[in-house]
Amino acid sequence: MVNLDDMQLEYVTDNAGAKRAVILPIEVFYQLLEDLEDLAVVAERVDEPTISHQTLVDELKSDGLLPD
Repeated sequence: MVNLDDMQLEYVTDNAGAKRAVILPIEVFYQLLEDLEDLAVVAERVDEPTISHQTLVDELKSDGLLPD
């Protein structure tokens, strides 16, 4: 879960004091973009078939990507 207190956010308010916009550190912005991209990939791949962990390990070993 995202903890807003840890994000060092600043708010832009109107004359009545209502929050209208957020200013955040650039590192936080880029991390949020990366998270959104990851979620988009997951959403695109939701209907792809899955394989067991052991099958994946066996395939990586047979491809020479993991030691036997």
